[in-house]
Amino acid sequence: QVHVVESGGGSVQPGGSLRLSCEASGYTVKNGCMGWFRQAPGKEREGVAVILVDGGSTYYADSVKGRFTISQDNVKKTTVYLQMDSLKPEDTAMYYCAASGFFVSNGGYCFAVVPRAGNVNWGQGTQVTVSS
Repeated sequence: QVHVVESGGGSVQPGGSLRLSCEASGYTVKNGCMGWFRQAPGKEREGVAVILVDGGSTYYADSVKGRFTISQDNVKKTTVYLQMDSLKPEDTAMYYCAASGFFVSNGGYCFAVVPRAGNVNWGQGTQVTVSS
């Protein structure tokens, strides 16, 4: 059984930084993907950044390119991080980590399918608030 746990959210002023961590224990899917998705009140869940677990390829939403960086632990590939710099008020949301229960060929596919697929392991979410 896969257990996904996030940590690292909090409140920060615009322009500040936060680092989120996610560990997917028990995850054994070959060529799956892990990533971060966020949901603000009244809005749909959207992709932020994803990484292919076995290849390391990454994919980002246009709104966070150049500001956010997703990475994985060098030893334990099922631990991923999201470094968020130059945060903006519009980044305020609940951030969820997800680990696909299926093969993923590329980051764009992961980005598009994971929010809608049934065979996905989700964490409980961590709140990120950006305000002055």
